[in-house]
Amino acid sequence: MGQAPRPDDAGCHVLHVDMDAFYASVEIRDRPELVGKPVIVGGDGRRGVVLSASYAARAFGVRSAMPATVARRMCPQAVFVPPRHRLYASVSRDIMAILASVTPEVEPLATDEAFLDVSGALRRLGRPGAIAAVIRARVAGQQGLTCSVGVAPCKFVAKIASARSKPDGLLVVPRAAVLDFLHPLPVAALWGVGERTAEVLARLGLCTVADIAHTPVPALQRELGEAQGAHLAALAWGRDARRVTPRAPDKSIGAEETFPTDIGDPDRIRRELLRLSVRTARALRAGEYLARTVSVKLRLASFKTMTRSRTLGHPTDVARDIYGIACALYESAPLDPGARLRLVGVRVSALTRAADASIQRALDDRPAGWREAEQAVDTIVGRFGSAAVRPAVLLRRPPSSAARVNARILENEPGTR
Repeated sequence: MGQAPRPDDAGCHVLHVDMDAFYASVEIRDRPELVGKPVIVGGDGRRGVVLSASYAARAFGVRSAMPATVARRMCPQAVFVPPRHRLYASVSRDIMAILASVTPEVEPLATDEAFLDVSGALRRLGRPGAIAAVIRARVAGQQGLTCSVGVAPCKFVAKIASARSKPDGLLVVPRAAVLDFLHPLPVAALWGVGERTAEVLARLGLCTVADIAHTPVPALQRELGEAQGAHLAALAWGRDARRVTPRAPDKSIGAEETFPTDIGDPDRIRRELLRLSVRTARALRAGEYLARTVSVKLRLASFKTMTRSRTLGHPTDVARDIYGIACALYESAPLDPGARLRLVGVRVSALTRAADASIQRALDDRPAGWREAEQAVDTIVGRFGSAAVRPAVLLRRPPSSAARVNARILENEPGTR
């Protein structure tokens, strides 16, 4: 039997590369005893959430963002693995470096996916489908992980193609076959069709992309609004003019924590704000960003959520600065006496590249101060892990008198971490 003819990828310069079950796959790669087992990355406590699930776990209906208790009921034999975010970030950087070796036109969407425009790499590496195969081979060879790649004339078709080739697949959608590919799909395949929009479309009897394509645009705009109606009509005909935008800057960086039980102790909440501020500042420095705006997220036991933010006079990547503002925002929030929280979060925004910004020192700043101290801690943590060094108030055991002294030193003296 002869080989099937390769699809016509002329003009299909956009690739969407998506790692397969990224966090779970990294854990399985590093722990061979997990191969073939349903693996869930995330907390397995009452309030834990699934961050990633292997395909063996997905076969039982487990999905990302699902409560751990639900995932456990669906798949009692699942192996829960606590996340290792620093490792995932490191692997992500290596994968993005592989993509950048193919073309500088790389637009990361998250730690595990990116768009590429390979039009400038055709002469060097061949047709788009061949470039996609090169990427998959390099990721597998250098990282021991699989990825799925969609190849298409535009971004949103490439993204759908990668999803439909999972896991460990490659799908080319030729320019001439875009409508044949899109029109049988359910309306939920289109970007911008969430639960509410899907309900509106179902009420109109629109179930497939073809249904939307053959509905007059004014009728869609009447039901969905002018912008949304025009947007979905264009996508339904395979029109997406957005270009791949290399190195799009992050809009914000942050971390949040859901408590095992609701808490009302202000000291414990402030300790958690410190922990989250340290994580956020470390992520800023890893991305070589500075931030001007600090936000705090507080979710009550009733699930009511409030956010407060404040803009600094100068950009920073120092945990001490972020923590000071985070505490002030928490203390000024309109919480009832005795209010109990189920979640707190710290986030920074208004980001600038550290290389493009000057860090202004106050007159009483020491030549080597908090920023330098935290950078030194980054080096230690990078080598020995996050448990190697931390603020004294974050020690697991209840603080002894010596620990309380260390905590006071920490609050006043850089270089003691």
